Amino acid sequence: MIMKKAVILLSGGLDSATCLAIAKQDGYELHALSFNYGQRHKFEIEAAKSVAKSIGAKNHINLTIDLRAFGGSALTDDIEVPKERDANQISDEIPITYVPARNTIFLSFGLAFAETIKSNDIFIGVNALDYSGYPDCRPEYIESFEKMAQLATKSGTEKNNQIRLHTPLIQLTKAEIIKTGLALGVNYGITHSCYDPVDKGNPCGACDACQIRLKGFLDAGLSDPLVYNK
Repeated sequence: MIMKKAVILLSGGLDSATCLAIAKQDGYELHALSFNYGQRHKFEIEAAKSVAKSIGAKNHINLTIDLRAFGGSALTDDIEVPKERDANQISDEIPITYVPARNTIFLSFGLAFAETIKSNDIFIGVNALDYSGYPDCRPEYIESFEKMAQLATKSGTEKNNQIRLHTPLIQLTKAEIIKTGLALGVNYGITHSCYDPVDKGNPCGACDACQIRLKGFLDAGLSDPLVYNK
């Protein structure tokens, strides 16, 4: 039996690890794609390697691009990462940790990768509930990119293949994502979510990503296996 191939954007974080496990459960041959884009939390790159190996990716490409050349984000510029923000602050505005056009850039590379390996399926672990401040995590954005992908590729125009962007986490809470991943055997102890980790990679426990992750485990009635710096 020939397995369908899928490209999975894999940051090494909790969401993308869960997304990779879902793609595996759905019967896809896993082709993971990660990015060293100049982010300050480079520890996620090693986490992505561990996750890809743990879940069983057939192929894992780590691509280097330099978004620090543009800056404009606390993740790619000399801008302080916000800490200890409350839930309303996290959800009600586009945060300074937003990297301009990042998902569009990543998905474009993912689309090129998918077309090269003759795949019509791309998985991305965006979430519209916990990260509602990010404009490139919304369902309408995903729908628009999918339409563009159909028009912009050889496979989409010549063979009329339906290019699909899979967003299995988009309407799940963080607690629901965690429970889903655990049911699929995801080891969250090898993932990395923190925007501003300490020297050895331990999460700070105070940035938006850490707070959302910790709340997710708390709401799920579980303990996060990571060791926090707080």
